[in-house]
Amino acid sequence: MENKKRLTLDTVLDWVLVLSISGLIMLVGNYVGFGVDILESIPGMAILVAISAAGLVLAKIIPINIPAICYISIIGILIAIPASPISGFVVEATNKINLLAICTPILAYTGVSIGKSWADFKKIGWRGVVVTLLVIFGTFFMSALFAEILMRMQGIV
Repeated sequence: MENKKRLTLDTVLDWVLVLSISGLIMLVGNYVGFGVDILESIPGMAILVAISAAGLVLAKIIPINIPAICYISIIGILIAIPASPISGFVVEATNKINLLAICTPILAYTGVSIGKSWADFKKIGWRGVVVTLLVIFGTFFMSALFAEILMRMQGIV
């Protein structure tokens, strides 16, 4: 496809560098926030970084316009399903990485990217801000509602 840029070794190395730095930040967050030893978390983080890098590469080389997150998800699912010969190791290693340790840097990157494009954000206008706030509120409210219902059904609350 004409909108696909050519994949170069420099591009892949840049991705690996950024993913590795992000992984280190997540390892520290996993240690500080959840008390999981950094050395114990390294195999799981290495798997997550490798899956992400592979998904980014596939998004560039496969001539179908599908976001990289789809390839990353498919790779993750395929290596973690019980039919995979490496499933046991992958699941055990990645279980040592807490989801919130992953979310913190991702949300920080999102905030920085929004901050870099304030001009674009201003173009949205006040209606866009209202819609954004309603979507965030609706997502939070519905998540809390479903959690409450499921916890009551299970007798937890």
